[in-house]
Amino acid sequence: MKKLFLLLIWTSLSFSPLAFAHHSGKNSGNKVNQQLIEKTYKEANLEGVLDYQLFSDAYQAYNQTENRKKPVLTIIDYSKPSTEKRFYVVDLDKKKLIFNTYVSHGVNSGKKTATKFSNIINSRKTSLGTFLTDTTYYGSNGYSLRLDGLTSGVNDKARERYIVVHGANYANPSFIKKNGYLGRSWGCPALPQKLSRQIIDTIKGGSVIYASA
Repeated sequence: MKKLFLLLIWTSLSFSPLAFAHHSGKNSGNKVNQQLIEKTYKEANLEGVLDYQLFSDAYQAYNQTENRKKPVLTIIDYSKPSTEKRFYVVDLDKKKLIFNTYVSHGVNSGKKTATKFSNIINSRKTSLGTFLTDTTYYGSNGYSLRLDGLTSGVNDKARERYIVVHGANYANPSFIKKNGYLGRSWGCPALPQKLSRQIIDTIKGGSVIYASA
């Protein structure tokens, strides 16, 4: 009889309002997260500038990235042709679009629009996925930013492939006017020279880059 009484108490606690509230809290947490994404998107005035679903996917990738150190999210929309500004840097704390500019893709990924992507060394193709920015250095392309690819099998050979952010004269808008498309790299997201240093200094040291097509 005593055992039956204890069992009844345990059962009632398991289905107590407190237990249900805790369970509901998890669901509402997910909703709040989506609301935060929508709020950030609207307050950063990204409507008509950046696709909402892409921003949402990028935000989720940012949220899941360990060791991130900055509330800065960079998004590259390779579904757009290189003649459009498809490189976005968003300050998630201030809910502000800091940069929106041109970015190159790999020479073997396509001409005006990137259609082929790779994680293979010497493919000279662009890689998609989530990246974490690291330190800067001066190389053959000038001031550059090292990247770590975090998406297994998709971009995790970024270091071995020397995929970095750097400036390039072929990534300048003048190249588009002359040729009808932006110049191409060996797989690196190359930026206009006038903005490259400023952008690199903003996103270096542990911010997230999300590249999608």
